[in-house]
Amino acid sequence: MNRPDQQLIRESLAGQTSAFGELVLRYQDRLHQALCQMLRSPDDAQDVAQDAFVLAFEKLASYRGDASFYSWLFRIAANSAVSFLRKQKRGTTMPSSAGDGRTDPIDTNIESMPTYGVERKENQQRVQDALDALSDEFRTALVLKEMEGLKYEEIASIVSCPIGTVRSRIHRARAELRDRLRDVVRDSPP
Repeated sequence: MNRPDQQLIRESLAGQTSAFGELVLRYQDRLHQALCQMLRSPDDAQDVAQDAFVLAFEKLASYRGDASFYSWLFRIAANSAVSFLRKQKRGTTMPSSAGDGRTDPIDTNIESMPTYGVERKENQQRVQDALDALSDEFRTALVLKEMEGLKYEEIASIVSCPIGTVRSRIHRARAELRDRLRDVVRDSPP
């Protein structure tokens, strides 16, 4: 039985840690995927996600229910990711040694053309490479807006900068992606 988030939160606050475990299981994959996009490393994303869940558990009593639990959790994780990137930039954190940190997209859509899946996978990898090539600030803002659907105000709060800066970063990130992906768009079937 799939219990509502609010019930699991109440049970967690009442001391039933297994209820919080259900919340972790419910949202860990989605959170990890979003953090992979922000951090470009599955290992770093896993570490930040773990930290976010621990912090969420510690601060669970402060959850007011104004937004969905995932939105609240994602804000914690995004703030942790931004802090992680800042520390990494200052050189206080060693970069992950697990290769280039990219994961191949999985193509689950099977079309009638035998080469469709291969071409699609190549295009997805080009998009991922183009996203990875963006600066941390641009990529983070774009991921928060386009993949997580956050509002400009929420993004500004998470990355601690003015809304105008967020808008500018997203605009510039889109322009850079568009330039880097011109050949992918041009070569794609209609």
